[in-house]
Amino acid sequence: KSIEQGVKPTAQPPGGRGRGRSEGPSGAGESDDRGDYSESNYDEFAGYGGSLFNNVPYDAEDREADAIYASVDDNMDARRKRRREEKAKEQSEKYRQAQPKISQMFAAEKKELGKLSDDDWANLPDSADRKQRHKRDREKYTPVPDEIIAGARLEAQPVGYIDPSAGLATPMPGMATPVITNLSAMKDAKEQVLSLRLDKVGDSVTGRTNVDPVGYMTSLKSMKIRTEGDMADLEKARALFTSVVNTQPDHAPGWVALARLEEVAGRSSVARRVIAQGCKACPENEDVWIEHARLQTPENARIVLADAVKNLPTSLKIWLAAANLETDPKAKGRVYRKALEIIPNSVQLWKAAVELEEREDALILLGRAVECVPTCVEMWLALARLENYENARKVLNRARKVIPTEPQIWLMAIRLEEEAGKGPELADRLFEKALASLRQHNVVLGREQWLQHAQEAEAAGSIVTAQAIIKQTIGQGVEETDRKATWVNDAEACLERGRVECARAIYQHALAVFPGKKGLWARAALLEQDKGTPERLDQLLGRATTYCPQAETLWLMWAKAKWRAGDLPTARAVLAEAFKANPNSEQIWLAAVKLEWESTQIERARPLLARARERCGTPRVWLKSAILERQQGCTAEAIRMLREAIALHPEFPKFYLMLAQLLAAAPTADIPAARQAYTEGTQRCGSFIPLWVSFVEFEERHSTASRARAVLDKARAKNLANDELWVAAVRLERRQGDEKAMTAVMARALQACPDSGRLWAEAIAVAPKSQQKQRIVDALKKCPESPHVLFVTAKVFYQQGNLPKARSWLERTIKCRGGEDIGDAWAVWYKLESEHGTPQAALDIAARCKAADPHHGELWPQTAKEPTHWAWTTDQILTTVAARFRLDSRAPIDALYPAPLVPPPLPVAPPKQEEPQPKAEPGVVVAAPATAIATATATATSTQPTATAAPVMAPPPPPPGRVKTEPR
Repeated sequence: KSIEQGVKPTAQPPGGRGRGRSEGPSGAGESDDRGDYSESNYDEFAGYGGSLFNNVPYDAEDREADAIYASVDDNMDARRKRRREEKAKEQSEKYRQAQPKISQMFAAEKKELGKLSDDDWANLPDSADRKQRHKRDREKYTPVPDEIIAGARLEAQPVGYIDPSAGLATPMPGMATPVITNLSAMKDAKEQVLSLRLDKVGDSVTGRTNVDPVGYMTSLKSMKIRTEGDMADLEKARALFTSVVNTQPDHAPGWVALARLEEVAGRSSVARRVIAQGCKACPENEDVWIEHARLQTPENARIVLADAVKNLPTSLKIWLAAANLETDPKAKGRVYRKALEIIPNSVQLWKAAVELEEREDALILLGRAVECVPTCVEMWLALARLENYENARKVLNRARKVIPTEPQIWLMAIRLEEEAGKGPELADRLFEKALASLRQHNVVLGREQWLQHAQEAEAAGSIVTAQAIIKQTIGQGVEETDRKATWVNDAEACLERGRVECARAIYQHALAVFPGKKGLWARAALLEQDKGTPERLDQLLGRATTYCPQAETLWLMWAKAKWRAGDLPTARAVLAEAFKANPNSEQIWLAAVKLEWESTQIERARPLLARARERCGTPRVWLKSAILERQQGCTAEAIRMLREAIALHPEFPKFYLMLAQLLAAAPTADIPAARQAYTEGTQRCGSFIPLWVSFVEFEERHSTASRARAVLDKARAKNLANDELWVAAVRLERRQGDEKAMTAVMARALQACPDSGRLWAEAIAVAPKSQQKQRIVDALKKCPESPHVLFVTAKVFYQQGNLPKARSWLERTIKCRGGEDIGDAWAVWYKLESEHGTPQAALDIAARCKAADPHHGELWPQTAKEPTHWAWTTDQILTTVAARFRLDSRAPIDALYPAPLVPPPLPVAPPKQEEPQPKAEPGVVVAAPATAIATATATATSTQPTATAAPVMAPPPPPPGRVKTEPR
């Protein structure tokens, strides 16, 4: 078929037929071959184009072949037709999504047009006339110069004419030109132009306008007319709203806006006349009536609202406005009662009416209110609160029948029983009944909602109700594996909101489920210690030690609580029981030692330490023994103990540090031995940074700075990117007075530790005053929450005399993480308040510092660890560090070994304390009299108790079947 549909042959010039010449007479073969053999019809691959059999006759076989080929083509095309159509449809959809037609873009709007009524179609606005927009000869306006505009604004009064002698007269005498300009006519022309523009803005069909008068009303209240420009704006707005009310008289916001505009313009009578017309035009709109009453005097307002009530008797706003006009409570109550006769189902009216009445009349009104509005829970609850116990129970029973799905009614019933003096057992039974009833009516509240109800009950003073709610619902929807963590989080959340009883109830339930968890006991004990009473704490810790006898922290907390309460015999008994349960406990031994130590019974503390070294022999026990001897001035004995301790515990770094310091500071200083101690310590404990820093200071003091730098290089090689070592290197160069070396070391340090708050604080401290603020900005960008950066910023402001900013930055320092443990910050703040504040402010800072019990800083540890200061309190250390603080931040730190100082007194003597509060480690009992530990020691070290031992307080009886405690 394709061959027969080829190009028809054309005339061929003589000379070649392509298939040879035939020998027919008179050249018949040559005339038959008429193919196109030109260059344009030749292809290298396919040859010449055209049909080879153009001259062959088309017979029946050819037709049959064509039919077969056509059927084959149709069959092949049908096989691919479905796939081709789907592909074409998909491509068409993608194309229409990318480039939709205009009809498709507005298909949704066309569907919406089917919902329009005939009136809506009739109200469609006419299209604007824009035929002249391409007209060339447009009207041209010449801009007015700025001088004329400025002069017009400065004029205080409008001018109706121009004086010819005021600059427009001809300067030649006798030749004055009588020129008079009528500005009133110009004003009328402007008003006509304005009216035309307003008519274009409005709709010519039904008077609807595109200007929203409701939003314009609020701006009228703050509008003040001062200049002619304001007057012009006022005239424009008046014309606009006048057009609104003329074209659409039933549009209430237009009347209200026009009345307020006239009120702003100072035309009160016109405003009242306008709003009166609005009331006639819109008698069914309550806002127009209320605005009319507002513009009238109180007497006339009552008349207006009376007319309003006639037109709108069921309008709640009008009745409330009428009641607000009355100043006498009785008259106001009469208005509310009249309104309730017409609108008996208004909860707002019932509430307002009840609030005005006394108890007896309020009971009557509430009795009627629950009949008219039976689904209002607040009315039922208010009625139950005002009734006595018996009647309140009846009211709540009726309320439960009317509204069985409201949990507040059940909670009110439980609170009623609690106020009547009923016990928690009845509250539990009632709440179980409430849960069953709510489930029966398909009301299921989540545990978060019940916790919220419990907190509200505690806020109202119903502690038993809150406990009953928590006891029954705290375990709802909590997996068994998540119960402990979830309950702890709930208790912490309650404490953050100040709901102590709810948190206590949660801990009680958690301890009943997990009695062997010492972490829960500790949290509950901290709660009682902070928010509870000593009796509650004593009872709780007695139960805790019964269930968890191996928990040393609980024993120490109990003993410390008894010591703080002044019950020393019981504290001794607690420690004796702790020794029985934990005979080789390091913490209990050290607590016993410190109890004797703080009570200045050194002769009793030494034997206790000796027994502790024999029984447990931990590094801390040996260290405390050496510290005790150092504080008592027995340097040789301390050195001997340290050498013996090093032989037993060679990997404990504090032994080497203390030994080297004692050897270097002794009256007969042994510098080579001290250097040997430092060397051995750094070899065995190379990661202990304070040892390296002390070694550097030792070499600087007793040798040369070069050896100190060599020690620092060795330390930094073993402890890469350690900011404390870099700080020590910077301070070494600062003490040597080499500013260039100090700057270079600081640059290297910030490259090695770019996010170190210590390094940035040191960079701020050593920077020149002109560069300190920029350093502060850079430091706050790198580490905004570093207490060291915040503290040095406060010191800079203190140095510059900006005391308010210094106080605020000190407050930020204390509140950030780890800031309250920096004793130097407390000392600086105390110094600031002592010198520039009030004595009371200084005492408040001292009290906060005592509660925080800081241990770190630059000068604080040096002062606190001085051997002669071992009995100093926090107040003494605070005043001493404050006296040592230097205002110049670039001044070097005090001597490496400061001399003993006498602490200055506080500005006002604090209240007399029974006994000083020593600095104690968490959970360690301290500062009890010397006899406090004698009995406990005898009990722990002997097989039989002595006859003179203090009576042991018997803990609560253990539960049936002692619970197996967890390993510590």
